[in-house]
Amino acid sequence: MYEAYLRALLEPLGVYDLSRGTINGAELAALGAGFDGIGGKLDTVERESLTATAEDEGLRRREALFARRPAAATAEERRAAIAALLQIDGDSLTPDAMDRTLRGCGIRARAVEMGDGRLRVLFPEVAGVPAEFDQIEKIILDILPCHLEVEFYFRYLTWEECERAGYTWAAVEAAGHTWESFQLAVPPED
Repeated sequence: MYEAYLRALLEPLGVYDLSRGTINGAELAALGAGFDGIGGKLDTVERESLTATAEDEGLRRREALFARRPAAATAEERRAAIAALLQIDGDSLTPDAMDRTLRGCGIRARAVEMGDGRLRVLFPEVAGVPAEFDQIEKIILDILPCHLEVEFYFRYLTWEECERAGYTWAAVEAAGHTWESFQLAVPPED
């Protein structure tokens, strides 16, 4: 790539014009290969220095800035989590701002202000305790303001929902539910 660029750049000088029998172009090939290597490294540095494009080292170095690694698996989710965490400031104490931060961190949770300095954390579309809750709990408690009392709310099937859905024990047994699987069979939230 850079060899062709150097040839085109120096062509007006006539020094590397092989058709006229001038100096061999091997040094241009060597210089071009060197510049290609440097160019590849610069491309990597440029990609990893921006949160929006980082894929590996850039993400690891940014995650090292936080007390805990965000609960995200893919590079895209990790980028979003880092961006959300970097936005936390003194204006991040509203429920909307806390919700955006939690969702941005890859945590499917919603913060609801209960009044009197209490905050309830819900896990929409998740029945029971979310997978990897120990890690998620630590991240949430690190993100949310320490002066608030935080309550985690886990969703299970209620008797009222069973009655509304018209469940019978025969239907539950026919579906092959165990007690654990049945209490997690929560209907979708409205």
